[in-house]
Amino acid sequence: MPPLWRESRVPAERLALQVDPVWRGDGVPQGDGATVLLIAGFLAGDPSLGTMAAWLKRLGYQPRRAGLRANVDCATRSADRLEERIRELHAQTGRKVRIVGQSRGGSLARLLAHRAPDAVAGIVTLGSPLMDELAVHPWVKLHVRAVATLGTLRVPGLFSHACGNGACCEQSRALVTEPFPDGVGFVSVYSRSDGIVDWRACVHPAASNVAINASHCGMAAHADAYRVVARALAGFGDEVPARAVPRTARAA
Repeated sequence: MPPLWRESRVPAERLALQVDPVWRGDGVPQGDGATVLLIAGFLAGDPSLGTMAAWLKRLGYQPRRAGLRANVDCATRSADRLEERIRELHAQTGRKVRIVGQSRGGSLARLLAHRAPDAVAGIVTLGSPLMDELAVHPWVKLHVRAVATLGTLRVPGLFSHACGNGACCEQSRALVTEPFPDGVGFVSVYSRSDGIVDWRACVHPAASNVAINASHCGMAAHADAYRVVARALAGFGDEVPARAVPRTARAA
């Protein structure tokens, strides 16, 4: 498992973003007014993607937050709410929605792409353990088990043990094993120096997999991640499937 100390880089990564040209929108494709839904990771609410939301708006997109307080609810319940929102945004704008999800938020983005391919143009996942959701640091596993235990005891708004290996999310688990939908873009960003998630779990056979050198939590405010996100969003078409980068690549 990755060493947790790697996450100590987050403050430096955030500071580096502020002085990088990408923060001003230099050297990356500009937005075209499309809606981008942002989904935060496990134990991280909408504020964790506030920096990205501000940057996307300045770039020319319409960022929308998922409204998940800490992303600790049942995946199927969360996907139900988010799918409804995506379809509303699609109907309002007449355009497919782009999704950027960090960690567990990226796993939800993939589920939403399977559930609503007619309303999703493409997804970008940041450090998301798509191939094995428990390929994470033991410290994180402890928190997952604690939340699942409370959820099993019927504390509202929390996932339970049945969500992971029982009947609760059985259909959702089966759905994401099916071929990724044609016509939906898919970019997975990962880091071999991720301190939370085993990077190998982020490499998905259907995605354009892009390696950067970043901490796990820092991907939400990392210059290289922003460059990948900008290129990916610009490459997602409303009707034609697009791959923003080669299947396995490194950020330029």
